[in-house]
Amino acid sequence: MPRMTAPLSRPVPSPRTGSRTAAKSSARSTAKGEPKLRLSTSLDQVPLPELWVRYRKSSDIAIRNYFWEKYIHLVRYIAERTWSRLPDEVDLHDLISAGQFGLMDAIDAFDPDRGVKFETYCANRIKGAILDELRAMDWVPRLVRSRTNKVEGVANRFIMANGRAPTKSELSSELGVNGEEWEKIDKDSKAVGTVSLSRKCFTSDGNKDVLEIDVINDESQVNPLQESQRRDIKELITRGLSRAERLIVVLYYYEEMTMKEIGATLDLSESRVSQMHSSILARLKAQMQHKAKDIDPAVDD
Repeated sequence: MPRMTAPLSRPVPSPRTGSRTAAKSSARSTAKGEPKLRLSTSLDQVPLPELWVRYRKSSDIAIRNYFWEKYIHLVRYIAERTWSRLPDEVDLHDLISAGQFGLMDAIDAFDPDRGVKFETYCANRIKGAILDELRAMDWVPRLVRSRTNKVEGVANRFIMANGRAPTKSELSSELGVNGEEWEKIDKDSKAVGTVSLSRKCFTSDGNKDVLEIDVINDESQVNPLQESQRRDIKELITRGLSRAERLIVVLYYYEEMTMKEIGATLDLSESRVSQMHSSILARLKAQMQHKAKDIDPAVDD
């Protein structure tokens, strides 16, 4: 009796790395190299044309599940091809989920009497569902995107022809527009973009990458040095002023109140506040010329 040997075990794939390139390479190898995981059923023995006729008549769930398992690999293939041309912020799994809805719609709407292969019809429906999902994810209107692409195309052709970037007047001339229409196109073509805070900003010397969120500037925080300088300048400027004059300076320049609001606060008329403000500025200008050495010791008397 011949000796039986155990089948060779399939090699275990390497763990997924954080690199987008490695992820895409792994995804492609999964779609091309791995066998399709599909349950073996009695429907395998039935010709596909006959199955489509049965499904069109009965809408049998078992037949629909069979078609789903047979063609699900097309969803990942189309999603990966689309994903490879998109920014890093787009998640592949979101595209696959959208493509699965397209596959279900294609199975329900396919008509074999039209003489079109299901793979061809299904691919268009899957790609359409993925593009619809991308449009839903994009917060910029389609008209703005269209204008942006138009301006970029004209600018790129000008650069190729002249070896330099075009000016605004040259762009408007190339587009054949001017005035308000050009201003609107120029404004729409500079729509604000969004950036993921989890995106890598740059690689540090250590093992951990520096993300955008690690280096973003927090505008809500006060710079202690600037705050100290601001306080010192205020004390220097208001030194020697009366209480009313000091309040006018502080309320106008630091609290950003209007002359009318300051007058209502100090129970003075707006014209009187303006008169006192002009007088204060003249005095401060004369005083600052004598205090230049206090502000900057490098200045000679």
